[in-house]
This record gives sequence, C-alpha cells and structure tokens, in this order.
Amino acid sequence: MFQIVRKQEMARGTIIRFDINAPKIAKKAKAGQFVIIRVNETGERIPLTVADKDEFAGIITIIFQVVGKTTALMRSLNSGDMIKDVVGPLGKPAEIEKIGTVVMIGGGTGVAILHHVAKAFKEAGNYVIGIIGAQNKELLILENEMKNICDELVITTDDGSYGQQGFVTDPLKKYLEERYDIKLAYAIGPIIMMKFVCKLTKQYKVKTMVSLNPIMIDGTGMCGGCRVKVKGETRFCCVDGPDFDGDDVDFDELMNRNQLYLKEEKDSLLFSIR
Repeated sequence: MFQIVRKQEMARGTIIRFDINAPKIAKKAKAGQFVIIRVNETGERIPLTVADKDEFAGIITIIFQVVGKTTALMRSLNSGDMIKDVVGPLGKPAEIEKIGTVVMIGGGTGVAILHHVAKAFKEAGNYVIGIIGAQNKELLILENEMKNICDELVITTDDGSYGQQGFVTDPLKKYLEERYDIKLAYAIGPIIMMKFVCKLTKQYKVKTMVSLNPIMIDGTGMCGGCRVKVKGETRFCCVDGPDFDGDDVDFDELMNRNQLYLKEEKDSLLFSIR
C-alpha cells in the first residue's frame, strides 16, 4: 500500500497532483520513466509518468487528468488515503547529457512529464528554453516550477487568455529561425501537438525527442497493447520507450489506436458518477 501524502487540485479540479510515499521508486526513478497504478483490488492498471521526485523524502509526484472511471476514482482520494499498487520505475529513462541549448515543449498535462525532463537537462548544465501551452489560462499547469528551471520560458494559450495567443509551434518557429545553437528539442503533450512540432523542427534539422502515450496494460512488454510504429517497425512503448526520435514515429497510427476506446472510457466515467 502507498500513502498519498499530499493532494492538490489543479485546473478547476480536472487535473490532480498526488505526492505519494514510495521510497524505493523515488530512489531509482529517473526523468522520463513511469509507474503503473492500481487504486484497489478490482481496479484497472493505468500508466502515469513520474512528474518529479524527492529521493531524500521518499516521495514521487504524479499528475493526471480526469478522463475515465479510474482517474475519477483517484480524484475522490485525499491526503492520507492509500493506493493499492504503485509499480515502477518502468520504461527507459530520458537520455540526458550536456549538449548546449535545448528547447523543451509541453502541452496540457504533458507539461507534468516535461517538468522532470527539463529539470534533468538543466542539472546536467544545459541552457534550457521552455515553451508550454494550454487551451486557456485555467488549464495551464506548473508555470512557476518551469520558471524556476528554464533560462527562458514562453507561455501560449489557444484563446489568448494568458501569455501569447496561439500554439506552442509559434514561438518554437521563432526560436528556430533566430537561434542556430539549438541542439535538441523535446516535445511532450497531445499527439497532434507532437506531430506538428516534429514537422517543424525537421525543417531546421533539429533532432526532436517525444514521449509517447499509447494504450498500455501491463507495462512489461507482455501484452503488446502499447505497440507503436517507429521507422516502420513495431516497438513496444513500455520497454522500448516511452521516448523516441519524433522523425521516426507514425503519429497518425498512434492517434487512431488511442481513439479505439474513447466511447467506452466516456461511458465508464458516466456510469461511475450516476
């Protein structure tokens, strides 16, 4: 059993942060890795990337958006409550090294994952430019945390309610046009966002890593549910990823696969709140 030591409701209660007591995971987890959570004996298993950790306190942080039955159940939990299973760290860590100037691009809840990776790049001695976006100001998360990490931070909102109006690709294009020292881009967020970030950076010959979020069940490569097509070959995100070179990813297939159970997910949420 794993205790929730702190709960924070973000973005009108649709995005939730848990700090969880998990000393062994906190000691080993690296940026980019994830855990699989099962709330109770009858619950489903869901993957959530580690957004941060405090190795000395034995705490890991996860941030999730309420979209289905399980995340709705998790939102009902509070500080002091217990989670049945937290398994990890899983997946390959992000490849962190000192390379110079890096651009970190995050959208929506992807900023939670980006935060941990950006922190690692900064600690490795890189100059970190952050670009984070959301549909509107109320859905923006981790602004202050990203400000503390990044040497430069640009914020965008689709509706212009905060920061620059537009998409994360708008300031990214400006940086790519004006700076010639960018060695790497790292994009995490909605699949369509990552797709267009990669299309843009490819024009400027800047390598771009992405963290993928396919349907996942066991997290060990046994079920095959998280398969993605990379360089035309099938890879398993849970053991081969979750990070891949964005130029090699078939984003259209990934989008189609992730939409397979949208109706069932919505139905389960509606049924759980009746």
